[in-house]
Amino acid sequence: MAVTAVGAPTSPAVTEPGIEVSADSPVADSGIAQPIGAGVVTALVGFTSSFAVVLSGLSAVGATHAQAASGLLALCVTQAVGMILLSYRYRMPITLAWSTPGAALLASTGAVSGGWAAAVGAFALTGVLVVITGLWQRLGNLVAAIPVEIAQAMLAGVLIPLCLAPVAAVHTSPGVVVPVIVVWLVLQRFAKRWAVIAAFVTAVIGAGISIVAQHRSLDLSAMAPSVELTLPQWNWQAMLGVAIPLYIVTMASQNIPGTAVMRSFDYRVPWRAAMTVTGIGTVLGAPAGGHAINLAAISAALSAAPAAHPDPKRRWIAAVTAGCAYLLLALGSAALVTFIAAAPEGTLETVAGLALLATLAAALAGALRPERHREAGVVTFLIAASGVGFLGVGAAFWALIAGLVVRRVLDYRD
Repeated sequence: MAVTAVGAPTSPAVTEPGIEVSADSPVADSGIAQPIGAGVVTALVGFTSSFAVVLSGLSAVGATHAQAASGLLALCVTQAVGMILLSYRYRMPITLAWSTPGAALLASTGAVSGGWAAAVGAFALTGVLVVITGLWQRLGNLVAAIPVEIAQAMLAGVLIPLCLAPVAAVHTSPGVVVPVIVVWLVLQRFAKRWAVIAAFVTAVIGAGISIVAQHRSLDLSAMAPSVELTLPQWNWQAMLGVAIPLYIVTMASQNIPGTAVMRSFDYRVPWRAAMTVTGIGTVLGAPAGGHAINLAAISAALSAAPAAHPDPKRRWIAAVTAGCAYLLLALGSAALVTFIAAAPEGTLETVAGLALLATLAAALAGALRPERHREAGVVTFLIAASGVGFLGVGAAFWALIAGLVVRRVLDYRD
């Protein structure tokens, strides 16, 4: 399936650039308080539900605490500016996000040949590939042609170590971690949308109590927001082991589903503009530590749904508000990283693991759904989950190659 087909229009009832509105859509103006509130919620949910994954990923590939904080700040700023520009220009709620699956991939990849500078170079190359995807349809078609079960199996494999982290954390820091898990479970039952946010708040409270009880000190000077620039370096191991898998999971798990989510609310995302803005944003944010930004998938519904505003033509205000909220959240990135650094061991990993459980479940379901190609999916999953690389290239790349080879061989068998 071609990428461009994801956002293709199907006979709208009322036309406006990029927006389709059915004839019976409610268009009553309920003011701007509703979309502003929806935008704030979009930003809070998007940030708190996955920032822990971002910090884990950046740290795993060699970032210091200051560089990880800089990366989080860069991601907040670039996606904020991007969604403000796109939403205002096209008058639709185009929300952006950092690549959570990409951050999970980094966490499973670990140390990169060439260190942090090589990882930064891989981030920049990922952005370049995203821009080319928007300008050159054949590359987008090639990515879309990767079998769903292979891409999902690779994603599931890289998520496994992060999702297992809460189990180990129960042993190392039970006083903080167990309440976090209990709160998450209760909210999964009664208010699923807020489960990860509530778990994060519980982790903050537990970590704060632990820090005070154990008389740990916080480096107040490190709490001021700052940008740590790194000159990108290029080596083929980082290109194959980080850039290509990061590009694939970002496209397959974020950008393409993101257009589908928007399509479900009758919005046609301007594909070329969106890829250009997110790709350039990724390139610009890379030296500061940002790994990748993309179209939001799950959180996109918070600004695009009727709950954001009864009039589809006014929901873009929610996305612009979300962008402004992310600019404010960026200011607290360094303070957040400093606090987490002083928290008990396993606190960050627990929040990250709980945030990714739903993604892991969906990835496993997608990987094993087609019975005919189940073996290829399992092989891809196992190699990615092993974390074992070859020739300095991470496991995710070899998992993708092995899965495609097994799938082709077994296709000949059938």
